[in-house]
Amino acid sequence: MKGRLDCSFSNASAIPTSAVNDAIMPRMGYTILAVIIGFFSVFGIILNMTVIVVTLKHRQLRQPLNFALVNLAVADLGCATFGGLPTMVTNAMGYFSLGRVGCVLEGFAVAFFGIAGLCSVAIIAVERCVVVCRPVGSVTFQTRHAVAGVVIAWVWSFLWNTPPLFGWGSYELEGVQTSCAPDWYSRNLANVSYIMCYFLLCFALLAFLFYLQVTRLKMSEGGSTARAETQVACMVVVMVMAFLLTWLPYAAFALSVILDPNLYIDPVIATVPMYLAKSSTVFNPIIYIFMNRQFREHAVPFLLCGRNLWAAEPVESEEETTASSVSRSNKVFPS
Repeated sequence: MKGRLDCSFSNASAIPTSAVNDAIMPRMGYTILAVIIGFFSVFGIILNMTVIVVTLKHRQLRQPLNFALVNLAVADLGCATFGGLPTMVTNAMGYFSLGRVGCVLEGFAVAFFGIAGLCSVAIIAVERCVVVCRPVGSVTFQTRHAVAGVVIAWVWSFLWNTPPLFGWGSYELEGVQTSCAPDWYSRNLANVSYIMCYFLLCFALLAFLFYLQVTRLKMSEGGSTARAETQVACMVVVMVMAFLLTWLPYAAFALSVILDPNLYIDPVIATVPMYLAKSSTVFNPIIYIFMNRQFREHAVPFLLCGRNLWAAEPVESEEETTASSVSRSNKVFPS
């Protein structure tokens, strides 16, 4: 309903409120799902908090090119906290216990932080591609460019995830009925139009952008690109591929349901791509920590209480690193 928050379930009778929904899956299945999503959520929170804290703590990591990486960590942290943890609780209980408003808020939070994360990866790919491939010559990314990219990511996500709160589309239970997402099933004209726009502008467009940037970055690896720039390009390629591998199955599932309203997908099978998408909150910080030597030298001791498994690697001092990054500001530095 336009103008106010839509708080009515489209099929309230199908939503259990006080008992395990064993018609879909036995109690043990919900417990297993709770453990899986709990694992990804807890580690996602720890690793993304590490990225944020370490970046704020060390001056040489606070470069404009790293703003989008920190923004991605914030988005992943939000997705794990407001999407993963509630899903862990509802799975542990065996039914969705948060009510209609809880469903709307959880569905909005996961979609909002998820799309912001996808946009952040797209911005990272564009930034690194412009600097590494130099399609417009030597470009220096400054703070204003980085801030603009971060703002665009959140505004774009907010723009396309708030309409269901006011009647254009809706958030409903999905999979084994313990979490919420945009309603992919309703044949209502308003809902179908929203889902088609959402899919095209929040999945297909970003996937196409990823493809273009990855292709350019892969081509640049065989040229005269400096070693530091090649390392950054490789890291970005891996991050983009990881995002595509975790989000494409969910996007493909949604598209299948949209195109064929009579298609039946078992709820347990439908849950797999959803959990795979939420697992991306763990993969991103792992990729960044282990493929970025400078960041790894600070993050690993932070995680292991001072121990550094890579202590034997030669490391530039903070002053040398900062001076190096400033003197080569028109090139990519493996931050």
